[in-house]
Amino acid sequence: MVYQHKPVTVVICAKNEYTNLKKNLPLILEQDYPDFEVVVVNDCSDDDSNYLLKSFAEKYPHLNVVTIMKNVNFFVGKKFALALGIKSAKHDLLLLTDADCTPKSNKWITEMQNHFNGKTEIVLGYSGFEKKKGFSNKLARYDVIMTAMQYLSWSLAGKTYMGVGRNLAYNRELFFKSKGFTSHYHIPSGDDDLFINQVANKHNTSIEISPLSQTFSAPKSTFKEWLTQKKRHYSTGILYKTLHKIILGVFVSSNFLFYASLILLIILLICTLSYQNILLICSLFILKLATQMFIFKKSMKKLDEKNLLLISPLLDFLFVLINPLIAFSNFIVKENKWK
Repeated sequence: MVYQHKPVTVVICAKNEYTNLKKNLPLILEQDYPDFEVVVVNDCSDDDSNYLLKSFAEKYPHLNVVTIMKNVNFFVGKKFALALGIKSAKHDLLLLTDADCTPKSNKWITEMQNHFNGKTEIVLGYSGFEKKKGFSNKLARYDVIMTAMQYLSWSLAGKTYMGVGRNLAYNRELFFKSKGFTSHYHIPSGDDDLFINQVANKHNTSIEISPLSQTFSAPKSTFKEWLTQKKRHYSTGILYKTLHKIILGVFVSSNFLFYASLILLIILLICTLSYQNILLICSLFILKLATQMFIFKKSMKKLDEKNLLLISPLLDFLFVLINPLIAFSNFIVKENKWK
């Protein structure tokens, strides 16, 4: 069902994003939508972003540039810039993305706003990563797909616990009614997932995953950069609602226990020469693997993702090892930047 087009404000925060703005901002400003503005918050950039945005503003009257000249950021990370952009918005419907994100179509705004009616206050979109060469790219793409499968599925079940700021829409009124980011201003990240965790419920949230509604961006170029980004995302989980922490904890723990039990059982059965039981254990593992790959294939199709199915079992096992290490390392190293 398509609802009446309502005015929309697209909000983008940018810090030294000249190249990405030059590439992606025209694709957003030229969306096929009757009534929208784009607010770009230029957050203390020391590249040529300011000159680029001025030239765009001369060409596109619906571009509103908000410039932060000095570091007056009372929040940690991106939240001050985003809150300033939201405050500067003319319209109640907000659509958020990042400067490095590319909309897949000129119907992006249309598809995301179609869900807003009398009840819906939040729309969760999907934002994937660009396919490139290298194993770290596969790791990042698998991670973003698995994350989306979880938060979108739980939202459909009425247990929304997060959204992704690369493609996220909500009401400006909801932002101010819930006092924005003030309850978690001291956390570097969380402008998307912690805010949604705080305000979403089973009645006010919808999801949108059609290819026309999606955005994509280039993942971090190295494993170290991706790991740093992943650690920053993990740092917000401690502030999720208790039920959501239990849900996510059970998923991670059960996956770890499955592989640990499988390895221990095989070792034990080899030591006791119980080869018949080894075949039984391996059969159960193959059944689990087949079921998992079937679900992953269906999900990839819905999210318009390709070329990860065959390597997905290996990536799944690697995340069993990576996730506990990231969680533990967050107790040692703290990250305070949003870029």
